Amino acid sequence: MVNAKDVQKLREVTSAGVMDCKKALEEAGGDFDKALSLIKEKGLLIAEKKAERDANTGIIISYVHNDRIGVLLEIHCETDFVGRSDPFRDLAHAITMQIAAMEPVDVPELLTQPYIRNEKVTIGDLIKETIAKVGENITVERFMRYEL
Repeated sequence: MVNAKDVQKLREVTSAGVMDCKKALEEAGGDFDKALSLIKEKGLLIAEKKAERDANTGIIISYVHNDRIGVLLEIHCETDFVGRSDPFRDLAHAITMQIAAMEPVDVPELLTQPYIRNEKVTIGDLIKETIAKVGENITVERFMRYEL
């Protein structure tokens, strides 16, 4: 039997729906870590399905670090609604900080880099997690990094 506190905790950690969290906990026999893994796997599957959809809107975001390094990022999603959402904007900000810190040469290199705040996750994985949260395809189109 799955208790409501575990469902709520899993929901807070993953932003997944209540029923998805409950099903994952039931599948995992109440094991929170295993349920978390199941939710992430499901999220990645959702992200892969959405990757074929067109992402024709989005934002251009800037980041300046210590008045010495500047980054411009063009990141796309499917709708203006998601483009204005906190998870999408948080992702965009995290990516600009990544670019400032790690100096990737191009988008493919950026996507394979370990995330500076959690080296167990790549930037590509971070994008897939956000796709699972917002329910839309997200693509990094291009970026420019400047340094004095």
